[in-house]
Amino acid sequence: MKPQNNKESIKAYIADAPKLPGVYRMLDSSENIIYIGKAKNLKNRLSQYLLKLNKKNETMVSLVSSIEYTVTESESAALLLEGQMIKRFKPKFNILLKDDKSFPYIELRLNHEYPQLLKYRGNIAKKSNRKFFGPFASISHVDTTLTELQKIFKLRSCTDSFFANRKRPCLQYQINRCSAPCTNKISKSDYDDLAFEARQFLSGKNQDLQKTLSKKMEQLSNDMEFEKAAIIRDRIKAISYVQLKSDSACSLKDADVIALSENKGMICIQLFIYRSYQFCGNQAYFPDISNLPKTSDEIPGSFIMQLYQNKVPPEQILISHNLQEATLYESVLKMLHKVNVRISTPKSGVKKKIVENALHNAEVALEKHIKISAKNLDSLKKIQELFDLQEIPKRIEVYDNSHIQGAFPVGVMVVSGIDGFEKKEYRLFNIKDSAKNIGDDYAMLKEVLIRRLTRLKKESFRTPNLMIIDGGIGHMGVASKVIRELEINIPFVCISKGIDRNSGKEQFHIPNKDSFTLDKNSDVMKYLQILRDEAHNFAIKSHRNRRGKSITLSSLDHISGIGSFRKKALLNYFGSFKAVSDATISELIKVDGISKSLAKHIYDSLR
Repeated sequence: MKPQNNKESIKAYIADAPKLPGVYRMLDSSENIIYIGKAKNLKNRLSQYLLKLNKKNETMVSLVSSIEYTVTESESAALLLEGQMIKRFKPKFNILLKDDKSFPYIELRLNHEYPQLLKYRGNIAKKSNRKFFGPFASISHVDTTLTELQKIFKLRSCTDSFFANRKRPCLQYQINRCSAPCTNKISKSDYDDLAFEARQFLSGKNQDLQKTLSKKMEQLSNDMEFEKAAIIRDRIKAISYVQLKSDSACSLKDADVIALSENKGMICIQLFIYRSYQFCGNQAYFPDISNLPKTSDEIPGSFIMQLYQNKVPPEQILISHNLQEATLYESVLKMLHKVNVRISTPKSGVKKKIVENALHNAEVALEKHIKISAKNLDSLKKIQELFDLQEIPKRIEVYDNSHIQGAFPVGVMVVSGIDGFEKKEYRLFNIKDSAKNIGDDYAMLKEVLIRRLTRLKKESFRTPNLMIIDGGIGHMGVASKVIRELEINIPFVCISKGIDRNSGKEQFHIPNKDSFTLDKNSDVMKYLQILRDEAHNFAIKSHRNRRGKSITLSSLDHISGIGSFRKKALLNYFGSFKAVSDATISELIKVDGISKSLAKHIYDSLR
């Protein structure tokens, strides 16, 4: 549809729009939402799309078939609704975060006689008798921090059932990362002191903690308990060492730092997290702005509204670019999370240096990202030419199956694009109809494609530009039938190994075309092999995991006298199959419903 004609066709929608705050939604001819925006005055805002249009706006307007809008009581309410709807519908022309999952925390669990340190991801609002520290930018940062904490405070990290059934210290005690309260290697009062010290440290009260420990060390020395004093001394050194590694955060109690770098039509947003005067890691985001009808000044606001939809913001948000109507965003975050937030762009001092550091990291990350994207883009252009695609395939989905003689069948989908493999987009399909289709690779593929493409009709924002299926001519026939029956138009190609099953002699199969192969040394062949191998490896790994879980659970099922009730009782008591396997007869007897003779039978059967 020509842009000029489309402008005329949407004038009627704009003419009826009220001069009130609200959210508008632009829909294409298939009634898919392609853009969501908020406005202080709906009529005025929508009218701007027919006046001065830049190239990106004009491209979007040319696709608009209809406009819907929702009136709100205020601009703040409109901004809040806009963020919620973008997260739900993920329109093509809005800035979208690929990774908007909740951040991980460190949990100090207090609802047990002996508190423990754990990793946690999820909603912390309704968790009582627990103290949470974070959030952290990544699970790897949590792992690193937990390792340091276990070296310093030696709190247990095991499950309650494992803890309750220990007769001798485990490996964590042997490597000096646990004080082994399970076997009374430490008194209850001394363990409580460790838990209190860990809580102080994670709350940022490091100076108070070090003063307390120094006094305790001095007292122990005066009492001639030099061995205990040395342990306290080592703890003080370890705390000081950890502090030195994060001294750049000393001026920020609780803050998020957001820095934006833009170059060559691409953007990087760096998020640095500081909590309790400690650095909790950083994460880089690379949203696609190739068809974004917003200016760079509006991007930080869009990022903030998506980031904090399901994440509680800190008391300070420092950003590298001035945010228009910062007070509006502050009020919306207060509406969302009931916290007072201050958004600012520091002009001088330590805070400015911290923002500049985040900005430098954004620039470095973006430069690296541009190089990787350029290399991937070159390969994608060659794929576009090879398979005669209408556009560069920015999203490629690769499918494969795995099973052993029909047992534990799984199908997988891996995703790749300009940014490389997008592992958070990978999907695993546990085959549901395997009982009917033992070892039938075609039936497995059919099930996977029907499930995936049926869902795709509801989530058009994740539509691939190309599907690659590990298989031959038969698989091509299955895929063609599914796509035709579901009335979805997505180009696909099947890739199979040659007669000798050797890598480098792959055959490519496309509907209504002769099969062909490529020079094994060509760049595009190597790229396609990498895609196929990634799917194959993910399928094998997923199959092994499913098989392993099934074998573990069924080991109890094969013991006579163990039904669903006793199996559940055993797993609830010991916490895991491994703990059941390691249990002694005297320990097994403690489980409800397990007699001495049955305990011996279980013990013998598992060995």
